[in-house]
Amino acid sequence: MDKRVADLAAALEGISDGAVVMIGGFGAVGQPDALVDALAELGPRELTIIANNAGWSAETGIPRLMDLGLVRKIICSFPKGSTVFKDLFTAGKIELELVPQGTLAERIRCGGAGIPAFYTATAAGTRLAEGKEVRTFRGRECVMEEALTADVALVEAWQADRWGNLVFRGSGRNFNPIMAMAAELTIVQAHQFANELDPNVIVTPGIFVNRVVQVDSRVEKLLAAQKAS
Repeated sequence: MDKRVADLAAALEGISDGAVVMIGGFGAVGQPDALVDALAELGPRELTIIANNAGWSAETGIPRLMDLGLVRKIICSFPKGSTVFKDLFTAGKIELELVPQGTLAERIRCGGAGIPAFYTATAAGTRLAEGKEVRTFRGRECVMEEALTADVALVEAWQADRWGNLVFRGSGRNFNPIMAMAAELTIVQAHQFANELDPNVIVTPGIFVNRVVQVDSRVEKLLAAQKAS
């Protein structure tokens, strides 16, 4: 099955109001910016966003989604960085679920693995544990955290083949592989298409991927500019 699509509009087809959307990336590294900006143009409202952070510039990425009033709630580890989030949160126009970074990663991984919940000592005894089940293991309080899944995952990969197998480059791997596993619909922006990938370097098997679209690589452009100078 060929999972490649012609453009960003085709890749995002069917995302509706109220969707839960996971967005890969660690800071600016590995973020599927082209897909996120195209989602902003598409305009579904009342979105719940699951991401490591809330972004920086209001002109692109997650802050743009928020600035357009498309986001109802964000689940993340680092909401600061964008004045857009700060202004909306202060005004009571967006909901925040703050999750420690390691806990966020494990909640997503468990969602993809079919594990409904787990216990962790992280956040025990803090405000983040309020309203959650707490048990003691080996004399240490642990908080029960539920797995996270999504309707859609937007993922960035370095290479993909027509079957949707994915290869990531360096730290661009971050949240992308686990998010690809934890969504009903996984959409990938890839910098390169390969006719065939070495099975030994494939990180995310195509069984977890629904659509792949090729985008211009900012990294390749930067490297080319550096060589030219």
